Amino acid sequence: MAGTLSKEQRQKRIQDIIARDSVSTQGELVERLQAEGIRVTQATVSRDINELRLVRLPVGKGRHRYALAQTAGHVGAQEELARLFQNFVHDIDRGENMLVIRTTDGHATGVALVLDRVRRDDIIGTLAGEDTIFVVARTTADAENIMEEFHAMMLG
Repeated sequence: MAGTLSKEQRQKRIQDIIARDSVSTQGELVERLQAEGIRVTQATVSRDINELRLVRLPVGKGRHRYALAQTAGHVGAQEELARLFQNFVHDIDRGENMLVIRTTDGHATGVALVLDRVRRDDIIGTLAGEDTIFVVARTTADAENIMEEFHAMMLG
């Protein structure tokens, strides 16, 4: 399987690798693909991770591994969200009907994905970067209630 694969083939290989092995960084994933003879850059792998909606799950002792988002669904989304807030959310701020959630580097996307899975009527949508999630609530009152709830989850 040497050379350059189509995006679909490469992404399938990434799914196979993370299902089989514990991979905790983009660099490790690049190395695994290159070991299989697949030429790939870290930038490409980063895009693939986002498109595949992979999340980094804690495996203990400060280590993480990539997983498909739906494999994180063995626990209810609300319980998973509470666990993620306790482990990775550092700050929550609000302005009118918008909230900004600050997370540990690299965890905003995973937290936002689980937040989206909860499918709340009081949240219009989320947008996540590396360490920040932007949440748009339906109303200012909704944002106030959400902020209180998220603070409670964050504190455990």
